[in-house]
Amino acid sequence: MEDMRSVTVTAAAGVQGDFRGAVRPGRAPRRQISLMEIESWEAALDELNVSDLFGERPSWHSRRANLLVEGLRFPRQAGYVVAIGPTLRIGITMECDPCSRMENVVPGLEGALMPDWRGGVLGTVLEDGAIAVGDEIRIER
Repeated sequence: MEDMRSVTVTAAAGVQGDFRGAVRPGRAPRRQISLMEIESWEAALDELNVSDLFGERPSWHSRRANLLVEGLRFPRQAGYVVAIGPTLRIGITMECDPCSRMENVVPGLEGALMPDWRGGVLGTVLEDGAIAVGDEIRIER
């Protein structure tokens, strides 16, 4: 995982530098980009009573989400659009179910991320855009 302050996101390739977002010929993307709320990550850790280990809790990077937001609750259903910055638009396609790798981060974390879409949302890029930390994020229908 790489922490970036700005990045370009496109319908053809997803998040710049993440090969998993590239659209394969003849296929419709449903899992091109993943977004997560820091509040959901923290709630899952709190539920498991994970205290700071040497002054630090497991980072959200362990979840391997592409984008992290704070102070915004994503809709818990497909069909909404997440608009970031002046041009990027991402269509929410489904919940991002946590995988068994979360058990290697903290035992029980996979289950703690299951309720209420805590694992985040998945989507496809509808309109390309360059985004940066601090950009405005809006939910559209």
